[in-house]
Amino acid sequence: MTDIELHPDRLFPTDPSVRSIARRLYDEVAGLPIISPHGHVDPAILAEDQPFGDPANLLVVPDHYVTRLLHAHGVSFDSLGVPPGAPKGDASPREIWRTFCSHWWAFRGTPSRYWLEAELVDVFGVRLRPSAETADEIFDQLSERLAAPEFRPRALYERFGIEVLATTDDPADDLAAHRQLADDATWKGRVVPTFRPDPYLEPARPDWAARVARLGEVTGEDTTGYAGYVAALEQRRAYFKRNGATATDHGHADAGSEPLEPAEATRIYAAALTGAATAEEATAFRRHMFTEMARMASEDGLVMQVHPGVLRDHHTGTFDRYGRDVGGDIPMTTEYTRSLRPLLQRYGTHPNFRMVLFTVDEDVFSREIAPLAGFYPSVFVGAPWWFIDTPDAIRRFRDAVTDSVGFHKTAGFVDDTRAYCSIPVRHDMARRLDCGYLARLVAEHRLPEDEAADTAADLAYRLPASTFRVA
Repeated sequence: MTDIELHPDRLFPTDPSVRSIARRLYDEVAGLPIISPHGHVDPAILAEDQPFGDPANLLVVPDHYVTRLLHAHGVSFDSLGVPPGAPKGDASPREIWRTFCSHWWAFRGTPSRYWLEAELVDVFGVRLRPSAETADEIFDQLSERLAAPEFRPRALYERFGIEVLATTDDPADDLAAHRQLADDATWKGRVVPTFRPDPYLEPARPDWAARVARLGEVTGEDTTGYAGYVAALEQRRAYFKRNGATATDHGHADAGSEPLEPAEATRIYAAALTGAATAEEATAFRRHMFTEMARMASEDGLVMQVHPGVLRDHHTGTFDRYGRDVGGDIPMTTEYTRSLRPLLQRYGTHPNFRMVLFTVDEDVFSREIAPLAGFYPSVFVGAPWWFIDTPDAIRRFRDAVTDSVGFHKTAGFVDDTRAYCSIPVRHDMARRLDCGYLARLVAEHRLPEDEAADTAADLAYRLPASTFRVA
């Protein structure tokens, strides 16, 4: 039986002289508050502040980084309780945890392994290495911790040092949990919604017409017509902003942004409501509405977070049985320069417009995203995300973009997680890696150490706060 060992210099450069610089830089930023401007934690967790139920449903079931890799090794989603809350399968939380621990070998070398080890040790004080033999003992230790007041969601929020936590929310959501937190005099944190309109902009989705009708019910606008539909979206953006939102979130298949003439947009919208729009017309309308979102952003100041290039629900059978967001999404080649040109021609130099570009196609960081951010005042480079928020990819990211844009047109780290307890360890990973990169510049006499320390604080705290307008 072997304990987990977290080396104090993990992820730092191996050269002793560079490592010592990295350690000094890290010591300056390790305790800075966390700005989490892009994530998927349910705000009701904090509004209700109930104890977490069990280790499996906290650390395994909601984390598609974990469950998709287990699925790749032949573990059924039914035996993992996926999706969360669904009545599929009959596996108990302890059985789910045993399955996870017995496949611990599958996570060797992955960022999930890094995060999970840090969660077990730093968050819960559990040092046993997961395995089939240790599964029950770890489950019992974690269950004991979760029953204690100091492991309830709000207590952890404070211990994690989170200053701002952004969630991802449907435009028709009443944001009840956010309002509950805002009205709670005992709550000292800050949780803000993020406007995610994708399903309402894509007529090709089978549920699009129903969602548009729901948007009309929520707003009182007549969404049977294009003008009422646009007005309804504008109204909901304003509602989100009144409830603390500072950003929107867009994840379409591509970054196309060609605008339509008003008459053509009106025609396609009417056809789409009756199911008569062609696939090409549905795509054209979605690209038009993406630019409409930029137009609205230039007026209301909400920051556009853009992350195209993922083929959603790659395996139809899995989607039919389990639904969305269970790990079946696969990256695609992504193009930004031509696709975004129509949008940026209109709004790229607008003083109130801001766009953060993310990608899971890391080849475009140096070829397209950094050069775009290196010209347009409104464009910022988003951190490596989803499939590439890994130690080696983050190092490659800094090498790819710094030549074109330096550090201060990058937007800081985003954890992009549903796994609440992974937030602090993911941010700590990014801080260690950035300090390692800056230490190399210091060691090569390319940057004074005092400026490196100031930059480390920018990357960890100041840049995400200012870029996403939460400061």
